[in-house]
Amino acid sequence: MSSHVLSEIKNHIGIITLDRPKALNSLSLEMVRAITAALLTWRNDPEVTAVFIQSSSEKAFCAGGDIRFFYDVGTKTPMQDSALLEDFFTEEYALNHLIHFYPKPYIALLNGVVMGGGMGIAQSGVASRLRIVTERTKMAMPEVNIGLFPDVGGGYFLNQTPGQIGRYLGLTGEVIQGMDAIYANLADVYIPTSAIPDLLQVITQSTSPDIRIAIRDFSLQFHPASSIENCMLVQHRSAIDHHFKTHRVDEVMASLAKDDSSFAISTLATMNKRSPLMMAVTSEQLQRCQQRSVAECLRIERTMVRHCFKHGEVLEGVRALVVDKDNAPRWSPASMAEVDDAMIASFFAEVWPGYAHPLAHLQ
Repeated sequence: MSSHVLSEIKNHIGIITLDRPKALNSLSLEMVRAITAALLTWRNDPEVTAVFIQSSSEKAFCAGGDIRFFYDVGTKTPMQDSALLEDFFTEEYALNHLIHFYPKPYIALLNGVVMGGGMGIAQSGVASRLRIVTERTKMAMPEVNIGLFPDVGGGYFLNQTPGQIGRYLGLTGEVIQGMDAIYANLADVYIPTSAIPDLLQVITQSTSPDIRIAIRDFSLQFHPASSIENCMLVQHRSAIDHHFKTHRVDEVMASLAKDDSSFAISTLATMNKRSPLMMAVTSEQLQRCQQRSVAECLRIERTMVRHCFKHGEVLEGVRALVVDKDNAPRWSPASMAEVDDAMIASFFAEVWPGYAHPLAHLQ
């Protein structure tokens, strides 16, 4: 097992604890492999009835993939390390698929930062999942801020949100809170962080045949309906649905520019900082994935990520945010007006024959 992934079994519950606090639990290949190994071991173990995944840190569940590793491999490391980058995305996406179709209840405590790759290990299938948020939850798919796109199954789960919320979150990379996540169908129940010790006691002591029922019953005391009604996405739902109803990003931005509300002004300002090309690619991804299965979405994203590193937009985004920290990425193209349909389509061009795709085995 990875030194950053701890696993144990208590009360017939397989417990995974992410323990890389200095990096906000950013996923390394070693961590992906450790999580995968635990889930495969427990999948057919009759002594394990459910899985619970959490963080050792109150700051973050998981902030995403190890983007500094992406940059180092993409810019200056030997060829064998480039293969590790390929392995990372192939194995991470395979893990996302494993979680989505896991045959036992899969419960995630999404306390603190939950972004990118953290969403991939949180958004499990409808049949098995229970996603718990707190007042400290900060959830986002912020990839367009680093010249990437909402991967790890984002093409699937962002399309499961009400109205145009998925497109809004994908194109802006905005951070939402716990109650917003519940409203957006990206989380299920809420508890305050002060109740986490009691939650853990429920998990390790409950005799319920389905631990999710016990957790839901426990959470009812903390979930007033008024909290949902007052969340940001509810307050701005009509504006989101109006402005983001088209999949053409230039039209979205033009619509926002005609609106003098504080929401529209703020949203447009945010989008003007993002990669124009990757916003357009993201919108096309969400459009193409609307009627696709999880496996199909992950295969599309695996193809897209190969093109992303070939283009280099993601390396510039990581440079500006993490390496030089100047927060002044030099996007290419620099404006939405320079993005054309051929550029967008190139990110979806097949890289491998169907039988040779790294995720061809996913069903």
